[in-house]
Amino acid sequence: MKTENHSINDVLTKNATSFFIPPFQRAYAWGKPEIERYFSDVIRIIKSELNSKEHDKLEHFFGTIVIKAEEQGFASKSVVVDGQQRLTSTLLFLIALRDMEDNKTRKQQITDLYLKNNTSDFEDKIKLKQVTKDWEAYKALVNGQEPSAGIIKTAYQIFTKLINDTKKNNSDIIFEHYILAIKRMNVAVIFLDERPHKGEDPQIIFETLNSLGKALTLADLVRNFILLSLDSKKQSVLYETKWQPKIEAQLNDDTSKFYRDYLQYKTTSSIKVVSDEKVDSNTKEVYQIFKEYVNDNFTTHEDFINDIIRFVPWYKWIISEIVNDTISSDATIDKEMKELLRNIFHDIKAEAFKPFVLGLLEYNQQGVNGVKLSDDKLIEILKVIRTYLIRRRILGLAQGENKSIILLIDKICDLSNSTVSMIELLSNMFYKMRTPNDNEVSEQLRTINFYEGVKKYSKFILGKIEENNTKVAVDFRNSKISIEHIMPQTLSNFWKNELGEYSENIHKQYLHNIGNLILTEFNVEIGNKPFADKKDKLNKSSLNFRLDVTSRTSWNETDIKDHQKNMISWFLDTFPLSDNYKTANNWNTRSVEKVNFSPLDDEAGEIAEGNRPSKLIINSKEVEVKTWQDVFIEFLKWIKKSADYDYDSILLNQEKLFGNEQIIIKWKDLNSLIDEHIDKGKRYKTFEGSVWDSKTTVLEDELEFIHINASAKTFISRIANIMDQFGISDDCVEIVLKQNRAIVMMDSFEFVSPCDCVTCK
Repeated sequence: MKTENHSINDVLTKNATSFFIPPFQRAYAWGKPEIERYFSDVIRIIKSELNSKEHDKLEHFFGTIVIKAEEQGFASKSVVVDGQQRLTSTLLFLIALRDMEDNKTRKQQITDLYLKNNTSDFEDKIKLKQVTKDWEAYKALVNGQEPSAGIIKTAYQIFTKLINDTKKNNSDIIFEHYILAIKRMNVAVIFLDERPHKGEDPQIIFETLNSLGKALTLADLVRNFILLSLDSKKQSVLYETKWQPKIEAQLNDDTSKFYRDYLQYKTTSSIKVVSDEKVDSNTKEVYQIFKEYVNDNFTTHEDFINDIIRFVPWYKWIISEIVNDTISSDATIDKEMKELLRNIFHDIKAEAFKPFVLGLLEYNQQGVNGVKLSDDKLIEILKVIRTYLIRRRILGLAQGENKSIILLIDKICDLSNSTVSMIELLSNMFYKMRTPNDNEVSEQLRTINFYEGVKKYSKFILGKIEENNTKVAVDFRNSKISIEHIMPQTLSNFWKNELGEYSENIHKQYLHNIGNLILTEFNVEIGNKPFADKKDKLNKSSLNFRLDVTSRTSWNETDIKDHQKNMISWFLDTFPLSDNYKTANNWNTRSVEKVNFSPLDDEAGEIAEGNRPSKLIINSKEVEVKTWQDVFIEFLKWIKKSADYDYDSILLNQEKLFGNEQIIIKWKDLNSLIDEHIDKGKRYKTFEGSVWDSKTTVLEDELEFIHINASAKTFISRIANIMDQFGISDDCVEIVLKQNRAIVMMDSFEFVSPCDCVTCK
């Protein structure tokens, strides 16, 4: 690597050099504020030149440009690793200057010196090849044609207006002055050495340079890692023929999620969630795993591209609510597969199953090592997954799925060969990952507030029950289809008489119960009417649910419980288990559950809720704890004592870390809070675990108190935010839970057949 100081003019006027911006780099992004600031710098240089009193004429440092040279015979091509915004802005300014100039010689000079190059192999001999998105508009401007609407055209128009306005208001500023300003705008040009032993991989340089700007998404990082390793021609070909049309144009905003799920499937491991909107340490960590995977498993990056493209259409079937592709050549099977995928990933929204189902689809569509999953077997598996998920949602279970379902990927080959069934796999995990049996589900449905408690799934459940009973599909997603309370939400005198002496208690107990609900097409119209009127209206419904209601002469507690019994029976028929699982304990009673987790785990907050800690382990040193308050305080004590971390930065950034500036507070400030609300003193503890006592009269002003009136999930979030800020790895800090059956995590999956387990024995 070498660095040279040049004016932007020197960089752009090199006779035998053309510039190539990789087609996958971010498109031009300067708006009016940036362009006006650029032009202001140009004018300041010009005014310095025109000021006869100034001896040292003003120059301007314009930043850094990073270039990797590719020699091509007598000519050379410079791949712009960083600095494309500066180069593009300068050239757009020069195009605007050219087009505002009347002198033909000067106009031609700009084109010949800055815009075109006889040695260029780009279209129309243009010197700078823009990213794909900007190329057509930029090319049109260079050739003096009308560009299409967009940010390139807008920037050109802003420069044109600024030059025109300056011409009107400052007639002493002429063409030559602008060229002079370009010559006095200096850049630091970093030339990368192509020799591998120099360690100047353009992708590494790119990552480093962009670490201080807008954070790159996982999709950005993966794209640049794969394509920057290739020469410029191959970059363009692969990006424009494969990467952009077959990956990014297909997945759009889901591209980063796709890379994570692809990686989870390929590595059979749980990988942290990434977000394009809030790019954090997770993105960097997942990216490193991705690079290692690609380097270890593919001879060339082009081999990787060919592999990952296979998975794009299958992933689209998972993430698209409406799938227009053909999954199966059998129209009936195709329709059923699409509905099951939609149920799992859009009606139930089961993120944890995405990598697993991606694997199922690979086995179904292409097969792996000669093993193929049949259409019938795939449908059977998807039905079991749907039943497993909706039964768990009825019980309010979701914890642990992200980490546990991943481990089943290794069993897809066995599923395809029919040496194990999906229900066997799902029923042999830990207690918290169990498949709820009929008894458990029935008991929950008898007591749960179905209308509110499972609101996200209630229309889906009732719609599928109707479909199962009639064998006719129901458009339960349609807003016109709604859930109707038969006994209304507000009791009229009629309904009080209908329900009898204990009407208030019955109303309170059964209002939102599944026994008082049906699916209808006219919720708004039925409302609070008497039962006879509701029956008349329901007789006009096309849904089968009405028959269990309209056949009755009354609607009281007995009727509600009878309808409840029917609804529960229909639920179990719609989302069934085979006979040997209906009443069995569907979990692996021989397995030992993992009780350790890190605050940085995806589901750490959910794991903490409902469980109690027993130990905090930091760098292999154990501290006994009894409450989540203890965990937070002990963690802060460790940070405060450690020479590796700046404890004071936590105090200065509490709003960012905790959403509250008074989580750690000194006595002099807490004392003021107590004067306003004496109860606030009970919400804080010292590092020694003491709560303020009103009998205490003398405390040091600088004595620190920690806020402890929070949930387990909040304490975990606070610790995780601090770990993120300091870059503390997830294996550095662990929490050990007290052993109980509610623990949800597991290290490995051990399949035990039903006849081999403790329950069956």
